[in-house]
Amino acid sequence: QLVESGGGMVQPGGSLKLSCAASGFPLSVYYMSWIRQGPEMGREWIGNIDTDGNITNYAASVKGRFTISRDNAKNMLYLQMNELKPEDTALYYCARGRAGLGSRGQGTQVTVSS
Repeated sequence: QLVESGGGMVQPGGSLKLSCAASGFPLSVYYMSWIRQGPEMGREWIGNIDTDGNITNYAASVKGRFTISRDNAKNMLYLQMNELKPEDTALYYCARGRAGLGSRGQGTQVTVSS
């Protein structure tokens, strides 16, 4: 099971840190991704992180603003989001796999608005 948290409403330019708690399986054996789906966008892959947390990849739309990290000892995945823009408004999910096509959580809503 994957459970996301940390979403909320923030002003443009602000920051949020999302968390994803895994249970029932060892997070350490999976590449993990963050995915988002907004009101006017389809599913968008944001980025992924390798099993050890040494390699990350990001979509061009978030590169330089978002950072994915993990703590395998705590079975946790994180998404630090800085310089948030209104177009980042979406439901954010963590998901297993390089493309995030594996099992995912219910999501946490992020709204960027002034």
